[in-house]
Formats: sequence, C-alpha cells, structure tokens
Amino acid sequence: MQARKKGNAQGIDVSHHQGNIDFKKVATDGISFVFIKATQGKSFRSKTFLKFVKDAKAAGLMIGAYHYVDDSATTPELARQEAANFVSAIKDAGGASTFDLPPVMDYESNKSNLNKTAVTEVAKAFLEEVERLTGVRPIVYTYPSFIGNFSGLSNYPLWIARYHATKAPSDASGWSRWDFWQYSDGQYGGTLPSGTRKVSGIAGPVDLNEYNGSVDELRERFTNRPAAPDKAGTVGSGAFVANDREVGKVLLFGGKSYVPLKVLANALGLSYHWDNAHKEAYLNGAKLQMVQLVEGVAYVQLRPIAEAYGAVVSWDSKNKIASLKTKGDE
Repeated sequence: MQARKKGNAQGIDVSHHQGNIDFKKVATDGISFVFIKATQGKSFRSKTFLKFVKDAKAAGLMIGAYHYVDDSATTPELARQEAANFVSAIKDAGGASTFDLPPVMDYESNKSNLNKTAVTEVAKAFLEEVERLTGVRPIVYTYPSFIGNFSGLSNYPLWIARYHATKAPSDASGWSRWDFWQYSDGQYGGTLPSGTRKVSGIAGPVDLNEYNGSVDELRERFTNRPAAPDKAGTVGSGAFVANDREVGKVLLFGGKSYVPLKVLANALGLSYHWDNAHKEAYLNGAKLQMVQLVEGVAYVQLRPIAEAYGAVVSWDSKNKIASLKTKGDE
C-alpha cells in the first residue's frame, strides 16, 4: 500500500471527548478535513455533533460524519437499526448534502465474539442501509487487527488506523489501497508535517489523519455534487429498461444514472411518496437524499437504491440504456 507522502491533505476526527473546539483555529493549522462522531448503536447521539458540524463547516473545513458500530449489533437487522440512527442524525444536521465527505462506518470491536461471516454480514447490512437512505457510498474505518474479519467489502473506500510514523498499513481483506490513514491518536504515532501532534483550537490530543492525495484531489473526488441538468450533464434520450421492458427515461448527473422515483418504485415493487411541499422523496417509507427535480418529476439515483434491494444494474454507454433486473427475473 501507499506510504505517506508530502502534500497529502491533513485532517482530524473528533467526538464529544474533545470538549470545546475552536474550528477556526483548527482550519488555520494546516487541517483541511474533519470527521465528526454522530452516533453509536441504535440510539446514542453525540451531544456535540450538531454544533461541531455547524462550526467546522463555518470554518471552511471539509466535513464528514461517522458512526461507531456497537457490540450489540449482532445481526443484519440490528445493524440496519444502527444505520437508521446514524442517518437520522445526518438528517438533523441538514441531510447528506450538508457533508463534503461520505458517511463512515467505524467497526473495530467484536466483544460479542461473532465469527467472520457474521461480522461481514453486520458490516454489509449497515453499509447498504446507509447508502440506500442517503444515496452516498460509505467509507469503512477499522484497524489492521480487525480488518481480517471482513470479506467482499473492498469496493468501499478504506480508512485505516495504524499509529506508526513511517510504515503505511499493509494489504488486507481485498483492499489494495487506503483512502484515509489515521496515523496518530495525538499521543503516539506519526506527526503532522509541522512535526507536532498538537492541533490549534483543541486542548488535548486528537486523532490525526491524511487523505491519499492533495486537498484539491480530496475535494474533487468527494465533494462534487450532481449539478443542475444541462446539455453536458444530462442524457435526455437515455432509456431505463426494467426486466427487459423499457419503462422510462434515464438522466445523468455527475456521471450517475437517475431515473423517475415512481418508475423505479414500480420496477422494484415498492411503495413511494413525493412530498412536494418539502421536495422530499420516500421509498418504502425511507427518505432518499440524492434527488433531482426535473420538469416537476423527481429523479433518484438508480444504482445504490436498486442494489440495496437486491437488483442488478448495468449501463450500456453506447446505446445509453440503464438496465435493471430484479432477482425474480434474472
């Protein structure tokens, strides 16, 4: 895997344990991004989450939220309940669009002694539910000693913790690269480019992280939101095909395929609701975050929603056709 390199974007992650934080001072100390603890388990909400989100964003930092998977999450259903708690906190902070960085699953403890298959099932259920509810693919955070419990998750961005000053994390469990590296807990491990582990605006120790790329590369990768439809960003002639039958139109926003909410719901056999007063879309009772309103029609991101419900999506770029197949029709 990659080693630390000069010019990588520097960041921190914080929780209520840090106490009061002056994010304006943090932003002037070479820090570009911050992950903020939102929730843990099925009901815990960090008392500082909303304030930290507001203050860090006002200071110009790129922000993300993370959830700590509790040892009580022993089944996929319990994992989905934790995901609902996490997304509820994100909603209270303004929704997924408030955050520059993807939501994070912090999974690092197994006091319930689950086997590796069960750990992966819990992780997968949590990740898929968060993506289904927000429209954003989450990041996986863990330790080298825990990552071996996972299998089949390497399509998610990796944030790895290893407090060693010179050696990057080694390959594990299908991942061949890290996107974020937590290289210090503020007391042990590597140091900031300035040579210290101290961050202005924070009284005590704080976790230090870096992105595998520059600040501009970090911003370009994660913070680009789907733009308003235009000739360059929209494929008006694209077709949406469900189970070999053309059922509607597909539009492209930021390289992502969007289809009408009603059409997708019918294809998946799910209930839907469009709240026109608040411009909010709901599928099977769950609010969707990534919505584009075009000529009075609500379009939602196809792939993460369809895959969360077990469907398979493919894109024919030559003919501009997005195809969906449900389990019963494969």
